[in-house]
Amino acid sequence: MTHAPVLRSEFLKVRTLRSSYGTLLAVAAATTAFSALAGVSDTSDPDFDALFMALSGVLPGQIAAIAFGALAVSSEYHGNAIRLTLAAVPRRGRWYAAKLTTIASLSLAVGLVTALAALLVTRAGLGPAASGLSTAEQARGVVGCGVYLMLMALFAAGLTALFRSGVATLSVMIPFILIVSFVIGDVAGGATDFLPDKAGQVVLYETYDGSVGPWTGLAVTALWTAAAVLAGGLRLRRRDA
Repeated sequence: MTHAPVLRSEFLKVRTLRSSYGTLLAVAAATTAFSALAGVSDTSDPDFDALFMALSGVLPGQIAAIAFGALAVSSEYHGNAIRLTLAAVPRRGRWYAAKLTTIASLSLAVGLVTALAALLVTRAGLGPAASGLSTAEQARGVVGCGVYLMLMALFAAGLTALFRSGVATLSVMIPFILIVSFVIGDVAGGATDFLPDKAGQVVLYETYDGSVGPWTGLAVTALWTAAAVLAGGLRLRRRDA
């Protein structure tokens, strides 16, 4: 089977999973809603960053993106459905690439639309406080937010292929983001600049300092994602379905 029909079948699988619609809707709803709430925050804070306020909803929204990536892969391991999948597509690398392409394209599309909506809604709430944002900064924030959500979904997909369990992936990634980055990160200092979430989120800030910039931060997140995807692919190739 060539790549095109495999890709179509993977899109069809995701479309038939109600959990996929639910998690993608949660990405949009959580990101936009929490960003809108940030739009009524105190703008007199000396650390106020208009771009981050407009896109701060990505912090809860990324959890839904992670869940989407994990569920899209873990559905293959329910009831040994992976056996049927690999019987239809014996070339495991081709199937894995199609699955990742599906996850990447859907999460990127939803992420870009969501980031734009969040920016527009929050800017209306911030009013004059957001007037200093340039077009380039806003474009960078929207594109960076979409790419960041896509990378986190792919990170989760790779770990799920490695662990063969969506529950295991969520049990690792969500505490890591909520605890390591926010709690341990305050103690670890600059080392957290290279964590996948912290590095990628630099692109959401109007002003930034530290070891990485907006695009180098996303590159760091991409390296973490590539490592997870590669590990998942190796596990897929070496283990029986």
